[in-house]
Amino acid sequence: MKTDDPYPTNNHPDHPLIVSKGVTKVYGEGQGAVEALRGIDLIINEGEFLAVMGPSGSGKSTYLNILGCLDTPTAGSYMFKGVEVGGLARNQLALLRRHYQGFVFQGFNLLNRTSALENVELPLIYRGAPAGERRARALQALETVGLKGWETHTPGELSVGQQQRVAIARAIVTGPAMLLADEPTGNLDTARSREIMELLTSLNHDQGITIVMITHEPDMAAYAKRIVRFRDGLVESDERNGRES
Repeated sequence: MKTDDPYPTNNHPDHPLIVSKGVTKVYGEGQGAVEALRGIDLIINEGEFLAVMGPSGSGKSTYLNILGCLDTPTAGSYMFKGVEVGGLARNQLALLRRHYQGFVFQGFNLLNRTSALENVELPLIYRGAPAGERRARALQALETVGLKGWETHTPGELSVGQQQRVAIARAIVTGPAMLLADEPTGNLDTARSREIMELLTSLNHDQGITIVMITHEPDMAAYAKRIVRFRDGLVESDERNGRES
């Protein structure tokens, strides 16, 4: 557990990072009810790089939102670092996201009139970090993603690949245990997609960040150590990918 936050983790070497048991999600009621998830059983250990695949409507984005505490299961259990997430208060869920999770989206979600450095500092502002610490950590995160020298540029002055790098720097600046990536290469060409995947692979291998990534693209999923396929709200397959190093 990090010493500067009150999130009540029971972090023990024997605890997986994530345990999902019978996770369901139903939207609507009666005849209009839609079962997005119909019972997901999944264990994700620290340091894994997991690609989640499946056709549209298979439930993969719903599951990612539940992992990121942006949505709640209708039934079932979701444990993060040995703690039942369903039993946490709203402020504790916010602490979980703020201290342990980073998010990367297909659309980057950057502030257009704000510099790369200021965009990356944003999560640290929410955490109340002092200005000097924010700047130092944001500079380091930008250097980690290969953007040293681009700190003062706004998103409009950057290529789409560089914008996604800024988004990744913003996601890792807090030192998260887990990175949740929703189609991170969806807006990129093939060359830029490979660069982003190599960056994510490096973060997983060198920093030990657990990555859960949604993708429709088999060549992007091939970078992951493990590929889980969803279909009709269930896990259809779960296979190691031979990338354990």
